[in-house]
Amino acid sequence: MTAGNRSSDCIVVGGGLLGLLTAYFLVREGLSVTVLEKGALCRESSWAGGGILSPLVPWQYPDAVSELVRWSQKLYPLLTAELRDATGIDSELLRSGLLLADCVMSAEIGAWSSRYHCPVLAVDPGDLQSLEPVLSAAVGDSLLLPDVAQIRNPRLCQALAGALGKQGVTLHEQATVNGLIVQQGRVRGVSTSNGDVSAERVVIAGGAWSSQILAGRGPELPVYPVRGQMIQFQTPPGLLRHMVLRDGYYLVPRRDGLILAGSTLEYVGFNRETTAAARELLAGQALQLVPALSECPIVNHWSGLRPGTPAGVPYICEHPEIEGLYLNTGHYRNGVVMAPASAQLLVDCLLERDSFTAFGPYRLLPGVDRQA
Repeated sequence: MTAGNRSSDCIVVGGGLLGLLTAYFLVREGLSVTVLEKGALCRESSWAGGGILSPLVPWQYPDAVSELVRWSQKLYPLLTAELRDATGIDSELLRSGLLLADCVMSAEIGAWSSRYHCPVLAVDPGDLQSLEPVLSAAVGDSLLLPDVAQIRNPRLCQALAGALGKQGVTLHEQATVNGLIVQQGRVRGVSTSNGDVSAERVVIAGGAWSSQILAGRGPELPVYPVRGQMIQFQTPPGLLRHMVLRDGYYLVPRRDGLILAGSTLEYVGFNRETTAAARELLAGQALQLVPALSECPIVNHWSGLRPGTPAGVPYICEHPEIEGLYLNTGHYRNGVVMAPASAQLLVDCLLERDSFTAFGPYRLLPGVDRQA
């Protein structure tokens, strides 16, 4: 990259899942795209998450989240098949179901289930032992969402990067964006650690770092880092059949026998360190659910920084003060499951056409904080 070089129609700042999917959807519309990533592609929250294709307790989220979730859930089988055909990489989409332990049916849950056409089944303790024999006998009445799937998010990102490369998208790693180039109220490109890059449209998909990129440019973007730590057990394949959630902690069984246990919620700024206390907490929660994990080694422990927002609703919109500048950020704990819908909504916004849902809930408004 050199100063004054206009390399594409659109620059996407951020090479995580949201940035790569945004680029993928833009290319479908015939636009040329350059992706700029400050580090390595998909090594932040896109890589660190559990890959559950649902919010943990979906009926507790605003409608704006549910709209993106349901649209994405329907698209994922087609998207992963398309990427597998293009690259040979299997993202391991698996409909393993989500089991909410010690949770009972309510009118609120039933109404949500009907509205979003997502089945929720009541499971009593007797049936639970048949469904998941390794679960602790102390687990009581529970709920099963049988249609909820999971995905190996690092493999999904690898497939996306491969597909974008085949499509001629320029992917720049180790390219820190230091600022925006704005002239007469319109974006003209970005200034990076490797020089200036010009484009008439710029999309900020920088995750927890998005507010830093926009610092001093219009209204404050209320996106902030929230650290999440996870551990991974090596178990015999098939030990656990479903994803399991209780009290905010979850287990995600992979096909190869790896079981992910997460996760913490820590407001520690941009600190990505892992801690012994979190490892002990996550292991303890996991063993309470599945005592057999005491015989299985912990083989990995990592952390990631989620892009938090006041209400968990992302910002997917054109910047209110700078023409040609767009936002696709602030997905908090649900970036993977909301990613395809978010990319489509952003592209529809950029191309000034109607989308599958209203744009209003995802706008950044001057002086307004969306409250939880």
